[in-house]
Amino acid sequence: MIRIKLDVMMAKRKMSLNRLSELVGITPANLSILKNEKGKAVRFTTLNALCQALDCQPGDLLEYVED
Repeated sequence: MIRIKLDVMMAKRKMSLNRLSELVGITPANLSILKNEKGKAVRFTTLNALCQALDCQPGDLLEYVED
């Protein structure tokens, strides 16, 4: 299973959901779905924008955990 560690990176960068939403260009509701690990997929363009806004690598946001 792939886990999304968006909440961890947001906390490290002291960034709010609304501010990140503005920087990435997606709605707070859709960003919240990712943050709470309810999403089924992430577009590469979204992943790219998240990495840019949070100054991180994709590996900082994604983690593989055995089921």
